[in-house]
Amino acid sequence: MARLFLDRIDAHSADIARLDARIEDAMAFFRLARELLISIPGFSTKTAEVFIAETGGDMSVFPTAGHLASWAGVSPGSNQSAGRIKSTKTRPGNGYLKGALGVSAMSAARSKNTYFCAKYQRIKARRGPMRGRVAVERALIITAWNTLTDGTLYRELGADYYTMRKPAKAKARAVHQLEALGYTVTLTPLAETA
Repeated sequence: MARLFLDRIDAHSADIARLDARIEDAMAFFRLARELLISIPGFSTKTAEVFIAETGGDMSVFPTAGHLASWAGVSPGSNQSAGRIKSTKTRPGNGYLKGALGVSAMSAARSKNTYFCAKYQRIKARRGPMRGRVAVERALIITAWNTLTDGTLYRELGADYYTMRKPAKAKARAVHQLEALGYTVTLTPLAETA
């Protein structure tokens, strides 16, 4: 029985190797696009191949990154009536691409000191982990669209992107947190060194 199972495992391994070789042959034309996508945190080789297989690798089909996000089904839903926002879900979209983006989003959210990690942490704190994951999925697909459209490697924005973008807001939030803990806060700027 053990020999039978080992033979079956060997046969499946050989089939997988043949399929990998066929995929590699098919991806030869898209080698540059795959390398550009792999530069994005969270995108593995398999995710990049799924992205190219499902979108065709040609971003000119989608006029904007928002169109691609909507087609993929990672845009937030909207169910509003008479000024009241009701329960919303993401739009239906390409299931294979959504699955690959979900894995990539969790990988990107766990990679320390990256923009995607900071985005996930910010949204998870306010709206919960599932909405944070969908937000990172949307950010990843928009980044992928921009990367393939421009033909440039991904440039990391950094974990302090939001702090550097609006420093006054970050300062006010930190002061408010300290005051909530019972401290009196006085801020004095550091002396600039020439």
